[in-house]
Amino acid sequence: MADLYVNSRLTIPNEEISVSTARSSGPGGQNVNKVNSKVTLHWSPTDCQLLRDDWRQRFIARYGNRINREGQLVLNSQQYRDQSRNLADARKKLVTMLLSCQTAQKTRKKTRPTLGSKRRRLEQKRQQSQKKQNRQRPRDAE
Repeated sequence: MADLYVNSRLTIPNEEISVSTARSSGPGGQNVNKVNSKVTLHWSPTDCQLLRDDWRQRFIARYGNRINREGQLVLNSQQYRDQSRNLADARKKLVTMLLSCQTAQKTRKKTRPTLGSKRRRLEQKRQQSQKKQNRQRPRDAE
């Protein structure tokens, strides 16, 4: 198995990723009871030397619920009937997860409503109020 290429800045060595197989619960007919097509991928983000610290912190914060007590990320794939496609799928999931945490999210700038939007809102309120007042029965002048 080759190293996992994430992007030009990060390639995870094959030695850091461990893969195990098991019998899948998915489709496969009679073959499902004989072939280990389910793939479980284990990778430790804390032990990866090539991963930048800020990137690692964002990854752990976002996917901490998938990291076990030993500090390993556990990914399962049993979508396909054959082991090689499930392995490729699990590796693709890991790359997608890493790329989603590569950059920090931009902080939201507080903005104020424009003068035009305030005017439009108040005009809409006046129109709504007038519409409801027109529905009322006229009061008798006493």
